[in-house]
Amino acid sequence: MYKKQNRDKQKDIRVVSLEDLVPKDHLLRKIDRAINFDFIYEEVKGLYSEAEWGKPGIDPASLFKIVLIQHLYGIRSMRQTIKEIEVNMAYRWFIGYPLNEQVPHFSTVSYNFKHRFNTASVEYIFRWVLKAAADEGYLDTEAVFVDGTHIKASANLKKQARKAVPKEAKRYAHELF
Repeated sequence: MYKKQNRDKQKDIRVVSLEDLVPKDHLLRKIDRAINFDFIYEEVKGLYSEAEWGKPGIDPASLFKIVLIQHLYGIRSMRQTIKEIEVNMAYRWFIGYPLNEQVPHFSTVSYNFKHRFNTASVEYIFRWVLKAAADEGYLDTEAVFVDGTHIKASANLKKQARKAVPKEAKRYAHELF
């Protein structure tokens, strides 16, 4: 015999804290404790308007945390990253978005990296984050694997030449911008 699950319970309203939904030992909690992302505000201060009119910009620390989530968890596209953030409580907690607040649209994240931030500031911020993560022991800097080239498949057995197709070292930065 089995107990049939009551699907009506999915509609129950409960008072719950996002803080309580994220495990205490989750990687993103550890990173959040180890790295103070407040330095980002100083780095991008001149890129945001001080005027009180219009819609406020998206928190720049959240934007960088979104991209960090994408890299940490190997998510292939910004569109998929945003979909994952919409349903993952730890991701939401990390970027500072409660359950009842809509996360930024993937095109908004891309737009900010393409039009608001410059390459130098993005590289500086990510280098700082990576250094802070390494200093706290979250990165193993002894072994780094880089995929630098793609080998074009040669299905013709009579053709002996192999042609290497170079891959951009900064592919992701290029896609982001």
